Amino acid sequence: MKNQNLGLLILRIGLGVLMLLHGIAKLTKGVGGIEDMLGQSGLPGFVAYFVYFGEILAPLFLIVGFRTRIAALLFIGTMLGAIFLANADKIGTLLNSGGWAIELQALFITGALTLFFTGGGKYALSGKNRWD
Repeated sequence: MKNQNLGLLILRIGLGVLMLLHGIAKLTKGVGGIEDMLGQSGLPGFVAYFVYFGEILAPLFLIVGFRTRIAALLFIGTMLGAIFLANADKIGTLLNSGGWAIELQALFITGALTLFFTGGGKYALSGKNRWD
């Protein structure tokens, strides 16, 4: 049985929930660590608050399927920020188990790229806009 729309729903919910957990942690513990990393990179600390868009708003939009392509872009931007801010030294590194040191971020980016190109599918809250 082939059901692309169900597959897209599963992908949206999976990515959204897994990232939302990171966002909830930022809500409860704050973004002080991110502010510190930004400061060390010469960037203003207030940029850390944009993580709430990528780790709370975008995942919620993905889960319900509202403006899926925009949410996917926010998601990708957040992951690229995480890679280059906190994991740049690990880009070319393999772990002892053979996995890529940034494979979690790469998987998030891959899933979000898929949703950017496919949209949210039939089981999305909205589907009439080109950004859905």
